[in-house]
Amino acid sequence: MPSLKDVKVKIAGVKKTKQITKAMNMVASAKLRGAQQRIERFRPYASKFYDMLGDLASKADSSVHPLLEVREEIKTCGIVLATSDRGLCGSFNSNLITTALKLAAKKAAEGKKVKFYCVGKKGRDAARKTDHEVAMALADQMGSFDFQLANRIGLDVINAYLTRELDEVIMVYGEFVSMAKQLPIALPILPIAPKEEEAAPAAPASNKEYIYEPAVEGLLAELLPRFIKVQLYRGLLDTSASEHAARMAAMDNATRSCDDMIGSLTLLFNKTRQASITRDLMDIVGGAEALKG
Repeated sequence: MPSLKDVKVKIAGVKKTKQITKAMNMVASAKLRGAQQRIERFRPYASKFYDMLGDLASKADSSVHPLLEVREEIKTCGIVLATSDRGLCGSFNSNLITTALKLAAKKAAEGKKVKFYCVGKKGRDAARKTDHEVAMALADQMGSFDFQLANRIGLDVINAYLTRELDEVIMVYGEFVSMAKQLPIALPILPIAPKEEEAAPAAPASNKEYIYEPAVEGLLAELLPRFIKVQLYRGLLDTSASEHAARMAAMDNATRSCDDMIGSLTLLFNKTRQASITRDLMDIVGGAEALKG
């Protein structure tokens, strides 16, 4: 049985750990509010952009713009992996990395070359341990970023696609669903697929016809690169919000675990103290009986 001093030291250590986890929980909560507001404001714009561009692309031939071209033979696949720069957020990063590595293994099994474009230290470190090429490694960016980060990534992948260094691009990111749910998503970025025609509704609905000025081809040349950057930015915003939500949940669980440990150690301390008192009483009684004898 440990000594009373050892148990006291352990209780003090767990209490300090609890203070740290509680403070990190509060910081993650504050950051989550800002990140959640950003993604909730941006999602309607990204969704409407996707619908509008899908309608445009469906009216144009794939030969109108290189970003719409679906190549018959895909030799190289680019994976944009968005993770956090810091840990202590549960299984959030490991889920994203596992999804990306499984995707890379699948593409490699099909005989395709894989290139990683990593945003975040965790993803960068994991990609460097593989046999695949790391074409871009951006660290210390997820703490504070704006559209310029998506613009930088978008320019690289677009140029690589146009020069045929890449034949397809897929982004792996964490989609923020709720405080308790963050899903790893593999979203195809390039080539841009036209919007599929939806099944006709049972009830009659008014069909809207859009007139575009200038011509569709001119709009596509301007909007397609921006569309790719918008999708990348949405993935980064989702990953940021998911990171803070996962860290908040992980620190909350850690705080509760500290409370459980403190309770167990306090019980052990009381048992140890009671055993020590009992031994001392037995020694006193034994000594008294020996003197009487």
